[in-house]
Amino acid sequence: MEPGTFRAVLGQFCTGVTVVTACLDGEPVGFACQSFSALSLDPPLVVFCPSATSRSWPIIARAGSFCVNVLAANQAEVSAVFGARRTDKFDAVAWNWSPAGAPVLDGVLAWVDCTVDAVYPGGDHHLVVGRVDSLEAPGAGQPPLLFHRGRYTATSDPEPWFGWSHPDDWI
Repeated sequence: MEPGTFRAVLGQFCTGVTVVTACLDGEPVGFACQSFSALSLDPPLVVFCPSATSRSWPIIARAGSFCVNVLAANQAEVSAVFGARRTDKFDAVAWNWSPAGAPVLDGVLAWVDCTVDAVYPGGDHHLVVGRVDSLEAPGAGQPPLLFHRGRYTATSDPEPWFGWSHPDDWI
């Protein structure tokens, strides 16, 4: 299968944009990640898929825990910082510590603190399952940063549709 065709077809699926962070030996690490999803409500599990060539993922794996930062529509620049191969990522953004000791970026819609539960091979990526330890949605109600057809986009209507009235109905 042609990689360009694969990317173009799957690019029709809109994803949220996150930054996965951790801290090992006092040094924060993180990367931009679009492949993030809720996996299970009971037990509370999430999943993300770092590239097999990621320089950040091996450090996060050794840390054993991580925080997923869900970006708001006005945080495209934050995504660009964490999507680049640079060493000063955490100097370029404001952040604080999560309860488990991973960086929480300022202004995010939500953050999810997790312990690495399992890691599976997935072609040129890994599939990482995280057990949720704590979470918060400080920016709830703001529009999310989205990625669609190779570029950032956002919606100005964060309200649910199709008759869903409560977030519990979405799962």
